[in-house]
Formats: sequence, C-alpha cells, structure tokens
Amino acid sequence: MQAVILAGGFGTRLRSVVADTPKPMALIHGKPFLAYILDYLISQGITDVVLSVHYLKEQIETYFKTKYNGISIRYAVEEQPLGTGGAIKHALNYIDTSSPVFVLNGDTFLKLDYQILFSEHQKNASSMTIVLRKMADCSRYGVVFTEKNTVTTFKEQGDPSSGLINAGVYLIQPDLFNPFPISEKFSFEKDFLFSHVATIKPRAFVVDDYFIDIGVPEDYARASAELGMHMPSII
Repeated sequence: MQAVILAGGFGTRLRSVVADTPKPMALIHGKPFLAYILDYLISQGITDVVLSVHYLKEQIETYFKTKYNGISIRYAVEEQPLGTGGAIKHALNYIDTSSPVFVLNGDTFLKLDYQILFSEHQKNASSMTIVLRKMADCSRYGVVFTEKNTVTTFKEQGDPSSGLINAGVYLIQPDLFNPFPISEKFSFEKDFLFSHVATIKPRAFVVDDYFIDIGVPEDYARASAELGMHMPSII
C-alpha cells in the first residue's frame, strides 16, 4: 500500500512556538511529528510514501532521506505553493498508478485501521473514500453530512454542534482528477470536494478514535502531552 503525505505548508499559526521549522517537523519528545505518522503507517502495512514538500523542504529530506524504518520515501517538490489540491495532483506523478493511494496531512494524526479502509474502498469500487471523525464540537473543522455511507454535503467552519468532520485522510484512485477541468493550483477541499461532491459521491469511513491536529499552539502542546501515552498502544 502507498500513501501521499502533504508536508509542504508554511505552518503560519504555529510559528509562535515552532519557528523556522516545517510544521510536520515540529518536535514531540525530541522526534518530528511526521515520524510518528510514518511509524503508524508502517504498522498499518504502508510500504511506499511520497512526501509533498515545499517550505524548508531540506529539513524533511535530510531527516528522512529515501528510507525510513524500511519504508520507501520519494519527494514531490512544489517549486511554488500549489494548494492542497495542486499538491496532491502533483504528487500523483510519483505513485504507482495501478493501485489506490492514501492521502493525508502531515500535521494531523488519526488512529484507524488502514487495512479495513482499503478493503472497504475496493469492495465499493469507490473513486474516493473520505475518513470522517466524530467530534463534539465541529466549529474548527466544519461539518460533513452523509447519507447511506456517502458524503453529500460540507458545511464550513463555525458550527459548534457535534457531528462528523473531515479528518484529512483519504483513499483515492489515481485518476480521480482526470474528468475535471482544474487548474494547477487549487484547494482540495474548497475548490474540488465542495464543488464536485455530487459527482464524485465519496464513500464515508467513520471512526471515533484518537485524533490530534497540531495546527495551532494549543493542540501542539496537547500533542506533546498526549502522544507519549497513546503511541505505545498505537504501534
């Protein structure tokens, strides 16, 4: 199994506590957050990873090189920021196009069974499966609505009610973008998913397990306190 990890963002909101460092390289107990993600992917059977990089990419390339704990790593370098959608589309040039690919963010960690997700995706012959996480307060992430295990609608940030959020983990077919006229630079969420959800009909894969997003200082501090407790049971 293969994965693309988006690791090219500037991490502007985190700079007050992690300066001059790509957000996925923020240290948790002396180890980059991205290393925790890779360790978990290895435990789930992922063998090949493409890292989409841009901001201070040398720090990532120097640390992980082309092999990390047995996993093969390639780098899809954004010469200029392409947005999340453009970064994914560019990274697809570096994968095995005969098989679906997991796509995830380099600043979030979610515990889920990748083998079951892969099996469900194949069984349903989906072009795309979105992992959704149950959340008591969806205001930071927005709400995702489903019907009969299919994603139907996205509601943007601001709703404090409980519901399902987009957890930032996807399983997609390599030709997902082919039918759509899209530019080189675009947001995967707002420009692609929001606009084409009715056509794509993404499958929903709902989980209710450990989730952390280090995008803001408060949650980076929470990750520093929690990951040491969670990782022994995760890996």
